[in-house]
Amino acid sequence: MAASENTGAKKAEPSGDSPKNRWGIHPDVLKLGLVSFLTDLSSEMIFSVFAVFFTTIAGASTALLGLVEGLADLSASTLNYLAGWLSDRTGKRKAFALAGYGFSTLAKIILLISSSITGLGIFRVIERLGKSFRGPPRDAWLSAVADRDTRGYAFGVHKALDKSGAVLGPLAAYGLLVWLGEGASTYRLLFAIALVPAILGVIALSLVKDAPGVPHQRESMFETWATLSPQFKRYLVTAAIFSLAYFSFSFLLLRAHSVGFSVKEIVLLYALFNIACVVAAPLIGKLGDRLGRARMIVLGYLTYLLMSLGFAFATTQWQIVVLFIVFGLFYAIDEAQSKAFIADLELERRGSAMGLYNFVTGLIYLPASLIAGALWLLHPASAFLFSAALSCAAMAVFLYLRPDRKRLPAQAPDH
Repeated sequence: MAASENTGAKKAEPSGDSPKNRWGIHPDVLKLGLVSFLTDLSSEMIFSVFAVFFTTIAGASTALLGLVEGLADLSASTLNYLAGWLSDRTGKRKAFALAGYGFSTLAKIILLISSSITGLGIFRVIERLGKSFRGPPRDAWLSAVADRDTRGYAFGVHKALDKSGAVLGPLAAYGLLVWLGEGASTYRLLFAIALVPAILGVIALSLVKDAPGVPHQRESMFETWATLSPQFKRYLVTAAIFSLAYFSFSFLLLRAHSVGFSVKEIVLLYALFNIACVVAAPLIGKLGDRLGRARMIVLGYLTYLLMSLGFAFATTQWQIVVLFIVFGLFYAIDEAQSKAFIADLELERRGSAMGLYNFVTGLIYLPASLIAGALWLLHPASAFLFSAALSCAAMAVFLYLRPDRKRLPAQAPDH
């Protein structure tokens, strides 16, 4: 086992007789999945049209889009370590998750007040701050109710429910655009409708019973870092390298637009990506439970490498369609199995570990998006080739460091 075997850590693991439904997972996994479904339904209605709305209706440049998306990715991780540490320090999960979901919901009201470039940029950044605060406590909550032998499947099911909202969100946006046209008034109506499921998600979360962890009330943020396992820290190095290859999804939408897809068709492509993720996530989770999550991490890096090469050289619409499906498969691995992997490495301070992982990787997303934006201006293919090279490097470092294995302390030679 990669994770440390101490008494406190064992207490943090769910018991083998924890309640399960007919799908073999704890009922709270589905409840938290419903909350994520409603929230993603709201967010993805907006995000599926945001890049085009920002650059065409509001009149911003692609370079500015890259900056805003980079700042949004940065803000989506800024509070992660703080939220995870606070959750571990107090042992509370629900209170911090609820605060994050509520903050994201309130931020969406900005879209009803302003449609200027400044207002849109502020919304994008502030809404992601809520995501950064809710993620680690919620993921630690999921880890607490998921048994180790089915943890990959539990995270996969949660991600499938989460991305189901991302399927219906773009489809709802597409329906409005077809019905009412692509004018500014349609977008304002879309933003108003998107607020409703976000509010319902907060209400649903308030009804779920908390699964508190073991509090560490005397531990500072720096002391928590010192207690995290060497295996997790080695994985953090690999994840940081790979994050530099992780350009904003908006560039994939723009790539599709450059090949000839219309705005409405791009929304459907976004839905296709999410459908691929929904279908694949539980299956990949089961595969990870059986084969080992370290193999799934490597598979994720390899998939991203091949996808980046595909986007660099794609010239036809059918190729773009296939690549969006491949990206859905990658996302199912990266978003769900990386969290399950961290939960295996850290049994007791999962909120802090997941928060630190999100913070470090998110911190790198800003330069990654800026680099992608600059390379895009030179030639779109160069941005994808750069990502492919970094994916290859991350895979090589992971295989060298092997964060899934313990390293025995060096012994002095016998004399």
